[in-house]
Amino acid sequence: MNLNVKVYEKLLEVPEGRITTYKELANAVGLKNGSRVIGNIMKKNPFPILIPCHRVIKSNGEIGGYTNGKKTKFSILFKEGIKIKNGSVLDFEKRKYCF
Repeated sequence: MNLNVKVYEKLLEVPEGRITTYKELANAVGLKNGSRVIGNIMKKNPFPILIPCHRVIKSNGEIGGYTNGKKTKFSILFKEGIKIKNGSVLDFEKRKYCF
């Protein structure tokens, strides 16, 4: 199976109102130290709302980038109940989804 498809399928497990990290997602698909790879795959996401790459953030709780811009990512996460302050998710550990 294509790695991109494998990553997108795994990402679909993250429910609305939760986030995961690039590192967590990389580990879930068997990529050790694959955070950058995951970031590049997220950039290529052909369906950014259907495949919720906006739910993938940095391991330190910072939002990170988004194909349609950070403001859009903030807005989508806010609509899903994720609160953000100074570019980081509040209640990060509580909101974090682990596979």
